Amino acid sequence: MKEINFSKIGRKLKETRLSRGLTQEYIANMADVNTSHISNIENNRVKVSLPTLVHICNALDVTVDYILSDEYIDPSSVLDEEILRQLQLCPLKTKKQILQIIQIL
Repeated sequence: MKEINFSKIGRKLKETRLSRGLTQEYIANMADVNTSHISNIENNRVKVSLPTLVHICNALDVTVDYILSDEYIDPSSVLDEEILRQLQLCPLKTKKQILQIIQIL
């Protein structure tokens, strides 16, 4: 059985946070931890606990599955579900634009 790659999890949390324009301070407040703890998780100085991971994911508005998808044997199904979840949040006009982009690709 392979080890969980906490370094990759931390990087994915950081990438997701930055893509949403959120600060470590905001995530720390939402997760009820210190800002330094978020930094330590993102930079693989500590392993994130399951409760903290759930709180961070809630603050980032992503599923735990999405953050852990690289740990699965077949991460594509998790990615498909996350795409659908995010798509449901979009207004109709944006959905139509996304469909056009997908059809072009």
